[in-house]
Amino acid sequence: MSLRLTLRQWFRSAWPPFVAVLLFVGTWEAAVRYFHVEAWILPPPSAIAQEASRSAGSLWMHTLSTLRLTLLGFVIGSAVGLIVACALHLVPLLKSALYPLLILSQNVPTIALAPLLMIWFGFGLLPKIIVITLVCFFPVAVSAMDGFAQTDRTMLNYMRMIGANRMQIFRKLEFPHALPSLFSGLRIAATYSVMGAVIAEWIGAQKGIGYYMILQKSAFRTDRIFAAIVIVVALSLLLFLLVTLIEKLAVRGGRRSGEVREGGERR
Repeated sequence: MSLRLTLRQWFRSAWPPFVAVLLFVGTWEAAVRYFHVEAWILPPPSAIAQEASRSAGSLWMHTLSTLRLTLLGFVIGSAVGLIVACALHLVPLLKSALYPLLILSQNVPTIALAPLLMIWFGFGLLPKIIVITLVCFFPVAVSAMDGFAQTDRTMLNYMRMIGANRMQIFRKLEFPHALPSLFSGLRIAATYSVMGAVIAEWIGAQKGIGYYMILQKSAFRTDRIFAAIVIVVALSLLLFLLVTLIEKLAVRGGRRSGEVREGGERR
Protein backbone atom coordinates (compact mmCIF):
# COMPACT_ATOMS: atom_id res chain seq x y z
CA MET A 1 0.00 0.00 0.00
CA SER A 2 2.78 2.43 0.89
CA LEU A 3 4.62 1.61 -2.35
CA ARG A 4 1.47 2.30 -4.36
CA LEU A 5 1.01 5.60 -2.55
CA THR A 6 4.64 6.56 -3.19
CA LEU A 7 4.32 5.78 -6.90
CA ARG A 8 1.10 7.79 -7.09
CA GLN A 9 2.75 10.78 -5.42
CA TRP A 10 5.75 10.48 -7.72
CA PHE A 11 3.48 10.41 -10.78
CA ARG A 12 1.55 13.46 -9.63
CA SER A 13 4.77 15.43 -9.17
CA ALA A 14 6.47 14.13 -12.34
CA TRP A 15 3.83 14.47 -15.02
CA PRO A 16 3.54 18.33 -15.12
CA PRO A 17 7.25 18.92 -15.94
CA PHE A 18 7.23 15.91 -18.29
CA VAL A 19 4.29 17.34 -20.23
CA ALA A 20 5.94 20.79 -20.25
CA VAL A 21 9.13 19.31 -21.75
CA LEU A 22 7.12 17.45 -24.41
CA LEU A 23 5.29 20.65 -25.36
CA PHE A 24 8.57 22.57 -25.53
CA VAL A 25 10.23 19.93 -27.73
CA GLY A 26 7.16 19.70 -29.97
CA THR A 27 7.01 23.48 -30.39
CA TRP A 28 10.73 23.57 -31.14
CA GLU A 29 10.41 20.86 -33.80
CA ALA A 30 7.41 22.52 -35.44
CA ALA A 31 8.92 26.02 -35.40
CA VAL A 32 12.23 24.94 -36.94
CA ARG A 33 10.49 23.07 -39.74
CA TYR A 34 7.87 25.74 -40.36
CA PHE A 35 10.38 28.61 -40.57
CA HIS A 36 12.98 26.48 -42.44
CA VAL A 37 15.77 27.28 -39.99
CA GLU A 38 19.18 26.06 -41.12
CA ALA A 39 20.30 22.95 -39.24
CA TRP A 40 23.71 24.42 -38.41
CA ILE A 41 21.95 27.32 -36.63
CA LEU A 42 19.21 25.44 -34.78
CA PRO A 43 18.61 21.77 -35.59
CA PRO A 44 15.26 20.15 -34.80
CA PRO A 45 15.12 17.76 -31.80
CA SER A 46 14.62 14.80 -34.17
CA ALA A 47 17.92 15.56 -35.93
CA ILE A 48 19.68 15.90 -32.56
CA ALA A 49 18.33 12.51 -31.48
CA GLN A 50 19.43 10.89 -34.76
CA GLU A 51 22.94 12.32 -34.48
CA ALA A 52 23.17 11.26 -30.83
CA SER A 53 22.23 7.73 -31.89
CA ARG A 54 24.87 7.70 -34.64
CA SER A 55 27.56 9.08 -32.30
CA ALA A 56 26.55 6.94 -29.31
CA GLY A 57 29.93 5.22 -29.00
CA SER A 58 31.93 8.44 -28.95
CA LEU A 59 29.43 10.18 -26.66
CA TRP A 60 29.49 7.28 -24.22
CA MET A 61 33.29 7.37 -23.97
CA HIS A 62 33.33 11.13 -23.34
CA THR A 63 30.41 10.86 -20.88
CA LEU A 64 32.20 8.25 -18.77
CA SER A 65 35.29 10.47 -18.63
CA THR A 66 33.24 13.48 -17.49
CA LEU A 67 31.30 11.37 -14.99
CA ARG A 68 34.47 10.05 -13.36
CA LEU A 69 35.91 13.55 -13.12
CA THR A 70 32.63 14.92 -11.77
CA LEU A 71 32.25 12.29 -9.05
CA LEU A 72 35.85 12.70 -7.89
CA GLY A 73 35.61 16.49 -7.83
CA PHE A 74 32.19 16.42 -6.15
CA VAL A 75 33.38 14.14 -3.33
CA ILE A 76 36.55 16.19 -2.73
CA GLY A 77 34.75 19.53 -3.01
CA SER A 78 31.96 18.44 -0.66
CA ALA A 79 34.47 17.12 1.87
CA VAL A 80 36.41 20.41 1.74
CA GLY A 81 33.19 22.38 2.17
CA LEU A 82 32.12 20.31 5.18
CA ILE A 83 35.56 20.59 6.80
CA VAL A 84 35.58 24.37 6.27
CA ALA A 85 32.08 24.68 7.73
CA CYS A 86 32.99 22.64 10.82
CA ALA A 87 36.20 24.60 11.38
CA LEU A 88 34.52 28.00 11.04
CA HIS A 89 31.66 26.97 13.30
CA LEU A 90 33.85 25.54 16.05
CA VAL A 91 36.32 28.46 16.00
CA PRO A 92 34.36 31.77 15.98
CA LEU A 93 37.51 33.85 15.54
CA LEU A 94 38.34 31.86 12.42
CA LYS A 95 34.83 32.47 11.08
CA SER A 96 35.12 36.23 11.65
CA ALA A 97 38.43 36.30 9.77
CA LEU A 98 37.70 33.94 6.88
CA TYR A 99 33.96 34.03 6.19
CA PRO A 100 34.11 37.33 4.22
CA LEU A 101 37.00 35.90 2.18
CA LEU A 102 34.92 32.80 1.56
CA ILE A 103 32.21 34.95 0.00
CA LEU A 104 34.70 37.00 -2.01
CA SER A 105 36.18 33.80 -3.46
CA GLN A 106 32.91 33.19 -5.29
CA ASN A 107 33.14 36.54 -7.10
CA VAL A 108 36.04 35.29 -9.22
CA PRO A 109 34.63 33.68 -12.42
CA THR A 110 35.64 30.05 -12.67
CA ILE A 111 36.20 30.36 -16.42
CA ALA A 112 38.75 33.12 -15.71
CA LEU A 113 40.52 31.21 -12.94
CA ALA A 114 40.79 27.91 -14.81
CA PRO A 115 43.53 29.07 -17.26
CA LEU A 116 45.67 30.22 -14.33
CA LEU A 117 45.32 26.81 -12.69
CA MET A 118 46.42 25.18 -15.93
CA ILE A 119 49.52 27.42 -16.01
CA TRP A 120 50.36 26.73 -12.37
CA PHE A 121 49.59 23.00 -12.22
CA GLY A 122 49.79 21.82 -15.82
CA PHE A 123 47.18 19.95 -17.84
CA GLY A 124 46.78 16.91 -15.60
CA LEU A 125 44.04 15.94 -13.19
CA LEU A 126 44.90 18.35 -10.34
CA PRO A 127 43.76 21.66 -11.92
CA LYS A 128 40.48 20.06 -13.01
CA ILE A 129 39.81 18.80 -9.49
CA ILE A 130 40.61 22.26 -8.10
CA VAL A 131 38.10 23.85 -10.50
CA ILE A 132 35.32 21.47 -9.43
CA THR A 133 36.26 21.86 -5.76
CA LEU A 134 36.00 25.65 -6.02
CA VAL A 135 32.55 25.26 -7.55
CA CYS A 136 31.28 22.68 -5.04
CA PHE A 137 32.67 23.61 -1.64
CA PHE A 138 30.88 26.96 -1.20
CA PRO A 139 27.22 25.79 -1.22
CA VAL A 140 28.13 22.89 1.06
CA ALA A 141 30.02 25.12 3.51
CA VAL A 142 27.35 27.83 3.66
CA SER A 143 24.45 25.38 3.98
CA ALA A 144 26.20 23.43 6.73
CA MET A 145 27.01 26.61 8.68
CA ASP A 146 23.39 27.73 8.40
CA GLY A 147 22.30 24.35 9.74
CA PHE A 148 24.71 24.61 12.68
CA ALA A 149 23.42 28.10 13.48
CA GLN A 150 19.78 26.96 13.56
CA THR A 151 20.28 24.34 16.28
CA ASP A 152 17.44 24.10 18.81
CA ARG A 153 18.42 26.53 21.60
CA THR A 154 16.43 24.66 24.23
CA MET A 155 18.31 21.43 23.57
CA LEU A 156 21.58 23.35 23.36
CA ASN A 157 21.04 24.90 26.79
CA TYR A 158 19.97 21.55 28.21
CA MET A 159 23.16 19.81 27.03
CA ARG A 160 25.23 22.61 28.52
CA MET A 161 23.39 22.23 31.82
CA ILE A 162 24.14 18.49 32.02
CA GLY A 163 27.85 19.15 31.46
CA ALA A 164 28.35 18.25 27.78
CA ASN A 165 31.56 19.67 26.34
CA ARG A 166 31.87 21.53 23.02
CA MET A 167 32.65 18.47 20.88
CA GLN A 168 29.89 16.40 22.48
CA ILE A 169 27.37 19.14 21.71
CA PHE A 170 28.64 19.32 18.14
CA ARG A 171 28.55 15.55 17.55
CA LYS A 172 25.31 14.75 19.36
CA LEU A 173 23.21 17.84 18.60
CA GLU A 174 24.54 20.40 16.13
CA PHE A 175 25.79 18.09 13.38
CA PRO A 176 22.67 15.84 13.26
CA HIS A 177 20.45 18.92 13.34
CA ALA A 178 22.35 20.42 10.37
CA LEU A 179 21.98 17.36 8.12
CA PRO A 180 18.89 18.63 6.19
CA SER A 181 20.67 21.94 5.48
CA LEU A 182 23.86 20.08 4.57
CA PHE A 183 22.04 17.92 2.04
CA SER A 184 20.45 21.02 0.51
CA GLY A 185 23.97 22.29 -0.15
CA LEU A 186 25.04 18.89 -1.47
CA ARG A 187 22.18 18.89 -3.98
CA ILE A 188 23.31 22.28 -5.28
CA ALA A 189 26.94 21.16 -5.37
CA ALA A 190 25.97 18.00 -7.26
CA THR A 191 24.50 20.02 -10.12
CA TYR A 192 27.36 22.52 -10.06
CA SER A 193 29.97 19.76 -10.16
CA VAL A 194 28.98 18.73 -13.70
CA MET A 195 29.30 22.33 -14.86
CA GLY A 196 32.70 22.58 -13.17
CA ALA A 197 33.89 19.40 -14.90
CA VAL A 198 32.78 20.68 -18.30
CA ILE A 199 34.53 24.03 -17.74
CA ALA A 200 37.71 22.23 -16.69
CA GLU A 201 37.56 20.12 -19.86
CA TRP A 202 37.09 23.25 -21.98
CA ILE A 203 40.42 24.58 -20.76
CA GLY A 204 42.53 21.49 -21.27
CA ALA A 205 41.58 17.84 -21.76
CA GLN A 206 41.89 15.01 -24.25
CA LYS A 207 38.43 13.57 -23.63
CA GLY A 208 35.19 14.39 -21.89
CA ILE A 209 31.95 16.17 -22.78
CA GLY A 210 33.58 19.60 -22.50
CA TYR A 211 36.36 18.56 -24.87
CA TYR A 212 33.75 17.04 -27.22
CA MET A 213 31.78 20.31 -27.26
CA ILE A 214 34.89 22.32 -28.17
CA LEU A 215 35.59 19.99 -31.11
CA GLN A 216 32.03 20.20 -32.40
CA LYS A 217 31.93 23.99 -32.02
CA SER A 218 34.95 24.25 -34.32
CA ALA A 219 33.16 22.04 -36.85
CA PHE A 220 29.84 23.95 -36.54
CA ARG A 221 28.09 20.69 -35.57
CA THR A 222 25.27 22.28 -33.63
CA ASP A 223 23.35 19.01 -33.43
CA ARG A 224 26.23 17.32 -31.60
CA ILE A 225 26.60 20.30 -29.25
CA PHE A 226 22.93 20.00 -28.32
CA ALA A 227 23.38 16.26 -27.76
CA ALA A 228 26.24 17.06 -25.38
CA ILE A 229 24.08 19.63 -23.57
CA VAL A 230 21.38 17.01 -23.05
CA ILE A 231 23.99 14.68 -21.53
CA VAL A 232 25.22 17.44 -19.19
CA VAL A 233 21.64 18.08 -18.03
CA ALA A 234 21.05 14.35 -17.57
CA LEU A 235 24.22 13.95 -15.48
CA SER A 236 23.25 16.91 -13.29
CA LEU A 237 19.78 15.48 -12.76
CA LEU A 238 21.19 12.02 -12.01
CA LEU A 239 23.55 13.35 -9.33
CA PHE A 240 20.78 15.50 -7.86
CA LEU A 241 18.50 12.46 -7.54
CA LEU A 242 21.33 10.38 -6.09
CA VAL A 243 21.99 12.93 -3.33
CA THR A 244 18.23 13.12 -2.66
CA LEU A 245 18.08 9.34 -2.28
CA ILE A 246 21.04 9.33 0.11
CA GLU A 247 19.35 12.10 2.11
CA LYS A 248 16.18 10.03 2.49
CA LEU A 249 18.19 7.05 3.68
CA ALA A 250 20.43 9.04 6.03
CA VAL A 251 18.12 11.70 7.47
CA ARG A 252 14.62 10.26 7.35
CA GLY A 253 15.80 6.72 8.07
CA GLY A 254 17.72 8.00 11.08
CA ARG A 255 14.65 9.85 12.35
CA ARG A 256 12.48 6.73 12.03
CA SER A 257 15.02 4.61 13.93
CA GLY A 258 15.17 7.28 16.63
CA GLU A 259 11.40 7.28 16.94
CA VAL A 260 11.40 3.49 17.23
CA ARG A 261 14.03 3.64 20.00
CA GLU A 262 12.05 6.28 21.90
CA GLY A 263 8.87 4.23 21.58
CA GLY A 264 10.68 1.17 22.93
CA GLU A 265 12.05 3.12 25.87
CA ARG A 266 8.60 4.42 26.75
CA ARG A 267 7.19 0.92 26.73
